[in-house]
Amino acid sequence: MRPRCRRGLWLLSLLLLNIFPSHAQQRPRPRIGLVLSGGGARGLAHLGVLRWMDEHRIPVDYVAGTSMGALVGALYATGRSADERQSFVDQINWGEAVQTEPDYNQLSLRRKEDRRSQQVAALLGVKRGINSPNGFSPGHESGLLLDRIAFAYSNLASFDDLPIPFRCVATDMLNGTPVVRHDGSLAQALRASMALPGIFTPVEWNHTFLADGGLVNNIPTDVAHDMGAQVIIAVNVGTPLAGAQELQTLQGVLLQSLAIVTLENDRRALRWANVVIAPKLGNYSLLDFGGAQIKDIIQRGYDAAERDADKLQPYALTEEEWQKYKAAVDARKRAAPTSVASLEVTGTSPSEQQRLSREFKKFLNTPLNTSRLETRLTQTAGEGKFDRLGYEGFVRNDAPGLRIWAHEKNYGPPFLDLAVNVSGSGVGTFDFATGARVTFMDVNHRGGEWRSEVLLGSSSRAATEFYQPLRSTRLFVAPYLFFDKTARNAFSDDQRIGVLRDERGGGGFDLGIALNRSSEVRLGYQIFNADLAPLIGSTGLPDLSGSSGQVRLRYVFDGLDSATVPSKGERLTLNLSHVFQSPGAARAFNQLELQSSTFAPLSQKTSLFLNLSGGATLHGDAGIVQQFSLGGAFRLGAYLPDQFRANHYAYSALGFRRDLYHLPPLIGKRVYWGGWLEAGSAFNDPGAVVVRGSVNLGVIAETIVGPVALSESVSATGQTKVNFSIGRVF
Repeated sequence: MRPRCRRGLWLLSLLLLNIFPSHAQQRPRPRIGLVLSGGGARGLAHLGVLRWMDEHRIPVDYVAGTSMGALVGALYATGRSADERQSFVDQINWGEAVQTEPDYNQLSLRRKEDRRSQQVAALLGVKRGINSPNGFSPGHESGLLLDRIAFAYSNLASFDDLPIPFRCVATDMLNGTPVVRHDGSLAQALRASMALPGIFTPVEWNHTFLADGGLVNNIPTDVAHDMGAQVIIAVNVGTPLAGAQELQTLQGVLLQSLAIVTLENDRRALRWANVVIAPKLGNYSLLDFGGAQIKDIIQRGYDAAERDADKLQPYALTEEEWQKYKAAVDARKRAAPTSVASLEVTGTSPSEQQRLSREFKKFLNTPLNTSRLETRLTQTAGEGKFDRLGYEGFVRNDAPGLRIWAHEKNYGPPFLDLAVNVSGSGVGTFDFATGARVTFMDVNHRGGEWRSEVLLGSSSRAATEFYQPLRSTRLFVAPYLFFDKTARNAFSDDQRIGVLRDERGGGGFDLGIALNRSSEVRLGYQIFNADLAPLIGSTGLPDLSGSSGQVRLRYVFDGLDSATVPSKGERLTLNLSHVFQSPGAARAFNQLELQSSTFAPLSQKTSLFLNLSGGATLHGDAGIVQQFSLGGAFRLGAYLPDQFRANHYAYSALGFRRDLYHLPPLIGKRVYWGGWLEAGSAFNDPGAVVVRGSVNLGVIAETIVGPVALSESVSATGQTKVNFSIGRVF
């Protein structure tokens, strides 16, 4: 072919290319918006869908989500890989995420004392009358999860600056309209989107209250469209309407109500979607956060994307295009600061800001460990004044800083803890009492705490204590007053012959040191008047009254992980007393008592426990009001309370406890069953010790009114007792 002809063909080809562009030039890649619906635990199916999309090179240019869809969407929008997203979710303790307060082992010792004696799970405030929190959980633990997601992106001008532009939806609780969050604190925006009414407290923002976006826009396809999406892929994990059988429980009715509220909005929203992925999640509910359940829910999300592969594949990129897309996303990722040079505290009073600044300054100019930071924030929440704390970053003088925000409980202090105590051990031994404890905090703006309680019933108590730390040291002083009235069984040769009225009233003063969050030592003087008189029966029963004075050294360590049914940890109390005088005692005497409980986990569901205790009276005989006693549940369960009284005693119990059932979150936590062997003796003469024992089998449920326990006990001689209690573990 001649050169002139070749030039002509080349020019013709060029002309045709300009008139008829290539397919790629004709159809540039559409901008894809990913919409993730709310759905509680069902929303974890989003993780499976996203993994499938990554594996098949489906790009996403915009992300919009509501509630759990917002959380998973934020993990995706911040550039985390499928494995990183899965690892993050695997580390979440979903039970802790909805707790009313931090775990027992994160509470201060004084709050642990509250939980041991006042176990109704309904902390109230008396700041402006009697009020309750405006949600079951303040969301402290779940808030820390969101802070972790958002920490590297604390200083964004807009959520458009994330590796993938992002929006989340909340509900304005004052006017019922949707609020689309596109800037500000990413963590706070996520928390608002997930604040399911009745479960989590609303988020205060711009003079309004924000709650779960699923109430008004559970599948925010319109939001993705407004962001600029040309193609919308929606993942719908909403709960389908249940049948009649599921409506027989309170939980079923509440979940059905939520489904009905969102149903019509969901139908309208899905009309915007080009592709709808609806994982087949069966009967999984909003609250199914069990380990095996989560794994299955995620897999069902992956399977749903696979079923809709023919709808998704048209949007897939080539390998070369995918790598360019990933590089563009990665280029926008930010790393969290590894150390901080300055600290701010916001959201609380100036005096609390100063105190918290002193506590958290140890995180400055050192490698920043966010896990340790979150633990310390949770421990601060465990002191009782704040319902949630969080953290974020900022920049000062071109150096990263750390901002701690603290939210004080808006319904107190003062705080009101309730107690209901019911116990019985065989025929004719029944004890009922109900009452409350009121706690004033930071009374004089120097950390002072005034705690008073009243308990009325067959056993009664009135007590008050003022606890005052000394400046910024660990030392404290604690004056107190008390009055107790109880009914005590009286025995003769193991036969109950009557009931005594035991009244004691007095007070004391302690000087102590808080060794750490879980232990303290106190040295003090106590004086009280005791009055013992027959209440039922008379023959042979003592009738004594008089004053008792003593110097007491007391050590307490509480390292258990629960006030009711621990799975691990230890608790130890040691009391050493010098009693100057006491009704029925001929002269002064000394007493030593040691009590310990140790729990060791064998598996996730089972723990062994060993209880050991003993007491001795030295250099004299104890008066009747200081004698040690055995009998009753966890004090030799086959015998009646106070059946054995003497100058000395020794007791041991070895057993196990195992998870039996998980209660619905609004009813309680868990039900356990267990068995234990007991041996013990109360004696005056060490040379004439009679050891008694019992075999026990029981069930304990952790409920909102406290532990409910029932056990059967059999002695070596065939005696049997049924012990039960509500509000305390026997």
